[in-house]
Amino acid sequence: MSSEQRRRQLGDSDAPLEAEVAESFDRIVEEGAERLARSWTNVLITGTFGGMEIGVGVMAYLAVLHETGNHLLAGLAFSIGFMALLLAKSELFTEGFLIPILAVMAKEASLAQLVKLWGGTLVMNLAGGWGFMWLVVTAFPQWRPELAEAARHFVDAGFSWQSVCLAVLGGSTITLMTRMQNGTESDVAKIVAAIAGGFLLAGLQLFHSILDSLLIFGAIHAGVAVTYGEWIGWFGYTLLFNVLGGLLLVTALRLLRSKDLIQERREAAPEDPDAPR
Repeated sequence: MSSEQRRRQLGDSDAPLEAEVAESFDRIVEEGAERLARSWTNVLITGTFGGMEIGVGVMAYLAVLHETGNHLLAGLAFSIGFMALLLAKSELFTEGFLIPILAVMAKEASLAQLVKLWGGTLVMNLAGGWGFMWLVVTAFPQWRPELAEAARHFVDAGFSWQSVCLAVLGGSTITLMTRMQNGTESDVAKIVAAIAGGFLLAGLQLFHSILDSLLIFGAIHAGVAVTYGEWIGWFGYTLLFNVLGGLLLVTALRLLRSKDLIQERREAAPEDPDAPR
């Protein structure tokens, strides 16, 4: 049964989910299956581009912060990075907390494919961002004070309830942004969601494992007294609670809301998630 036939069937029945949610579910599952079916080469390339495009947002963030000293305005500028990710179809690690998981739960892809996507994307986001930030720091040495302040804000935070909550909110915010973008077919609405996500994530200085790593890398490139050891100490718990925030506050509720559609997909899916569909 095709997606359109399933939607028509649901629309004419007493199914508990409204047609708009069901259509959004189909889009998310199909996009997730497509992303998870990428080869290792494509995962690594899209992950590298994702790190560089978030770097573009960081560059805009630093430029506005340098001129205004206002984090909220700088957060709006950072949304350029999210718009680049959206329009260029690149991959950011923290965008993988909803779409690919729904595809796995619906048996449209395998857990091994999810691990490949997450692992390859995470490593290449960091590698691409590290290289891009070297270019930014070399081109704009006057931004060193802003980089120093940003880096110390994160690595000096220490492991506390406040840090945990900032990381949980960071993961849930970007996952919600992804959910908003996949809830509409309007490019304008998707861009508005990207602006809102950038404003909240960067403007409020929430803890985000990739975005803030780029700021720390920039500080290291600029000669600020920050070490990779300090970065690892911050990165480890931030990564964990980004994942938990995205999974528990957004994805788990979405799975519960879509349980009937997930079951339908699972029953219709082939036994081998890697088999042609």
